Amino acid sequence: MECKIKNDIGTISISEEVLLKLVGYAALECYGIVAMSSKRATDGLVEWLGRENLARGVQIHAAGDMLDVDLFVIVEYGVSISTVCKTAVDTVRYKLESMTGIKVRKVTVTVEGVRV
Repeated sequence: MECKIKNDIGTISISEEVLLKLVGYAALECYGIVAMSSKRATDGLVEWLGRENLARGVQIHAAGDMLDVDLFVIVEYGVSISTVCKTAVDTVRYKLESMTGIKVRKVTVTVEGVRV
């Protein structure tokens, strides 16, 4: 999925990989999120991902001219999960909209684990 933005001068194309990494970096900036995670379809195990694989903890779906974002994160032990998730939603929405100009319809955060 590639996002295209048209203006007076021409068209701007943003690849899906750029959007995924942008969302991943924005999520990791949030206090309390220590890693991104994803479930492997083959065995259902949660694998821990470092900064080099940020795109695996993020899914993006087009909803008309807007985006739906799904985050799969590991949070730090001892933090308020609801507060961390609210902060992640606000941060990801702000960063994605301000850096690309693409509107975000919703951000869904799934906490896959807690790291001590």
